[in-house]
Amino acid sequence: MRARLVLGTVAAALLLAAASTAHAVPTAPADGVSVDSAGALAADGTVTLSGTYRCLDDSAGPVFVSSTLVQDERSQGIGGTRAVCDGRVHTWSNSSVVRDPAYRPGDARVQATLMQLTTDAIGIPLPEFRALRDAAVTLG
Repeated sequence: MRARLVLGTVAAALLLAAASTAHAVPTAPADGVSVDSAGALAADGTVTLSGTYRCLDDSAGPVFVSSTLVQDERSQGIGGTRAVCDGRVHTWSNSSVVRDPAYRPGDARVQATLMQLTTDAIGIPLPEFRALRDAAVTLG
């Protein structure tokens, strides 16, 4: 009798755990941003970074994909792209000429952000961060 009670309790606990895990997995697509593992570095100092993004709704204001390149102790914003928020995955690519000192080929990090500009009650634009990705890249 005791063995059946223990087995029944264990089985019930496993079923509850499986049910709660199934509900924890989102079924709808969400906003997100990714970074390609390679960035381009041209002879004139132009840096080009890229990746993909998805956003679902831009009715509250425009959405942008911004990127920041970090190498050694240096950090610089590399452009921004206006996002199309239709729930589909799109590519983004940002470029900027960076000199004095220029970035060098090799390892770096990119911080990509999906950001929406919304307005407060008196009309002042405020950033709302919808997705962030920090990723290792190789400049070449």
